[in-house]
Amino acid sequence: MNKIGYVLSGGGARGFAHLGVIKYLEEIGVKPYAISGTSAGAIAGTLYAAGKSPDEILQLLKTNDFFGWSNLLWRKNGFFSMHVLHQLLKDAIIENDFNAVKIKLFIAATDLVKGEEVILSKGKLFEAVIASASIPVVFEPVVMADKLLVDGGVLNNFPIEPLEKMCNIIIGSSVNKIAETISTTSVLSTKSIIDRCFHLAVASSVNSKINKCAIFIESPLYRFNMHDVTQADAIFEIGYKTAAQHKDKLLALIKTVSEA
Repeated sequence: MNKIGYVLSGGGARGFAHLGVIKYLEEIGVKPYAISGTSAGAIAGTLYAAGKSPDEILQLLKTNDFFGWSNLLWRKNGFFSMHVLHQLLKDAIIENDFNAVKIKLFIAATDLVKGEEVILSKGKLFEAVIASASIPVVFEPVVMADKLLVDGGVLNNFPIEPLEKMCNIIIGSSVNKIAETISTTSVLSTKSIIDRCFHLAVASSVNSKINKCAIFIESPLYRFNMHDVTQADAIFEIGYKTAAQHKDKLLALIKTVSEA
């Protein structure tokens, strides 16, 4: 039997595009057997695997403003708190365990001490998601099973690996397509420089895996930075429309699955 897997990249507020992609896939009858995500992709994938619809997740994240700066609380040790995300997960999911989700779920994080990627798929769910989204320097690392964990995108912003032996059809959604040109004459803000560096850092690891996807959906989100929560609806819509551009391939995919 054919099994479909979704891979969802990190990307901060640009991750709202994943929800638009998933909504389109739902509308044409595509359903995943498993989901693997990191950072923003881990958040979107977890809430979807827990039974929330893309539209519901969009509203949850907009209301809580997780990807923005307004709800960040400064901690005494110099890091911001993940209290908003923890409360969101607690309110949305009935139990703090991977067994609470309805779709097989894999979450990528980075072991800060060993410098290794960690794939989480059992045990405490909320801590796994928080670890995967804990941007270094900004958020406090998460301690799990004697590991000090931070954002999965540090080492793997497109965690396709857990799905390769489990799913024979993989659909990838990436939200970090690099703009081919940027202005060198205008003054770049600090946020813009950080954003550009992030794109460049993850590009090669994502590009090397594109050929492993049956369908690779890369939403063009050049004009949005990782904290553009106010543009959530526009980002969501771009994800939806980008997925729709792959309609013929997706319909052929559905036919293959139904005939298996």
